[in-house]
Amino acid sequence: MEGKRSLTVADALDYKGFPADRSKTGGWIPAALILGIEICERLSTMGIAVNLVTYLGGVMHLPSSTSANIVTDFMGTCFLLCLLGGFLADSFLGRYKTIAVFAIIQTLGTGMLAITSELPQLRPPPCHAHDINCKQANGFQMGMLYLALYLIALGTGGLKSSVSGFGTDQFDEKDEKEKSQMAYFFNRFFFFISIGTLTAVTVLVYIQDEVGRSLAYGICSVSMLVAIFIFFSGTKRYRYKRSSGSPIVHIFQVIAAAIRKRNMNLPYDVEMLYEDTPEASRIHHTDQFRFLDKAAIVAEGDFANRSTCSEPNPWKLCSVTRVEEVKMMARLLPIWATTIIFWTTYAQMITFSVEQASTMNRSIGNFQIPAGSLTVFFVAAILITLAVYDRLIMPLWKKWKGKPGFSSLQRIAIGLVLSTVGMGVATLAEMKRLSVAKSVSRSSSNLPISVFLLIPQFFLVGAGEAFIYTGQLDFFITQSPKGMKTMSTGLFLTTLSLGFFVSSFLVSVIKKVTSSNGGQGWLADNINYGRLDCFYGLLAVLGIINLVIYLICAVWYKPDQKPKPQPALQMEAKFNGSGEERC
Repeated sequence: MEGKRSLTVADALDYKGFPADRSKTGGWIPAALILGIEICERLSTMGIAVNLVTYLGGVMHLPSSTSANIVTDFMGTCFLLCLLGGFLADSFLGRYKTIAVFAIIQTLGTGMLAITSELPQLRPPPCHAHDINCKQANGFQMGMLYLALYLIALGTGGLKSSVSGFGTDQFDEKDEKEKSQMAYFFNRFFFFISIGTLTAVTVLVYIQDEVGRSLAYGICSVSMLVAIFIFFSGTKRYRYKRSSGSPIVHIFQVIAAAIRKRNMNLPYDVEMLYEDTPEASRIHHTDQFRFLDKAAIVAEGDFANRSTCSEPNPWKLCSVTRVEEVKMMARLLPIWATTIIFWTTYAQMITFSVEQASTMNRSIGNFQIPAGSLTVFFVAAILITLAVYDRLIMPLWKKWKGKPGFSSLQRIAIGLVLSTVGMGVATLAEMKRLSVAKSVSRSSSNLPISVFLLIPQFFLVGAGEAFIYTGQLDFFITQSPKGMKTMSTGLFLTTLSLGFFVSSFLVSVIKKVTSSNGGQGWLADNINYGRLDCFYGLLAVLGIINLVIYLICAVWYKPDQKPKPQPALQMEAKFNGSGEERC
């Protein structure tokens, strides 16, 4: 019997719904098939996003601020829809079906984008840059472009929410050998994502600029299609996990129960609150957010049948452990809120920084660097920073402090500092670029100043992402309840989404306020006539303010990292406020 157990994975099923055979399912090969989908998703999404601003300005003839907002809204929606994908995977479809459905949607989106960029009827007539007679894309043309972009965003959101989780499902955490393989999977997962991004910002962007956008977008669509067939080929070898329900529903249940009982008084003894979680899985009561404790007060009507000790209605009564899980998520929110501004800074690297590059000298001999490919320095900074941190900083820190590297909160702080400094450096670089534009000709689209002036800002913000991304992921996973890891990952991804949306909001406000007197304003249609340096300077100031707030929140959070031990809730029979014995 013991040997039979070792051949199956206890909490996993095969494609027929039977317990998964360890020798026939899971492991590296199925994980690699899943990884192929994510590589192609990165290739498509980043290959489109990093060079989209030049397409909107150069082909669709849109103003620079409008182009930047379209890009940031697109990227923001990609990450926001991760919540939808996660909810569908947890509650209805499961991860396998979610990946399959949303991969097909992304393939359709990239295919449609290839068609819209190819057909002359779906773009305005060509003209010289900044020509006053240029016609902007009309409503129908923009509508078709939006449809393609948001199909891609929908596909990306659904994929990102499930790919990493389905990949880890292929390894058994209870088996030491497979657990070590899972650790390597995470490392290689991030590595291959970076490879996909590097390919996107170099090869794919070059094809877009020098050969044709429709061909480049067509390559994205075909690569996704091939990845889907490869993904389906592993159907019989995958391990499938049972869904435990959506954490979002659990959170709403606690909130609804607490609101329903808002007028009730909490008992003097917390052990009188309802608890039905097994002892080994319980989370002990804490004093923060005491309003939520009211969800665990037993009241008349909470049980369908008191005489048979039936399960309580979860929208009326929740266990202490379920309430504490929601409290744990609530404690993450201040850190969550203070990391949004970083991704607002990040958004400038794929919008205005690319526009800056398009006006500068990008020649190396006879080779012209595509403006969108400048983000290669951004990706390189991430990889270099991770390598230095892993091989140099972590060993030294362990020898000095006895700890294996910086804590998650420390890494987030370092990322915020680097991004703020990066915006300061970007301000100085833009001041230099504008002085050259003023001395030569503001209408010039090729200023005599090297594009490599922008490298420091790409490197600083890229290094900041290396710290803040890993710090956020570590923080939100390790500090969240066991049953809400997927939810906390989705919460982390919403910081990226909101960062892009905040960027769009700031651009719109700055555009309206600074051009209210009929002038060009900070964000002029032609950035040579604007004051992008002032906008970057504003982001640097906001970064400093945000950093101070973050440090306050981080200090506030520290006491909750190691809560004082409290006596376990032991009694199976407890009492409600009237002294009646209950189940």
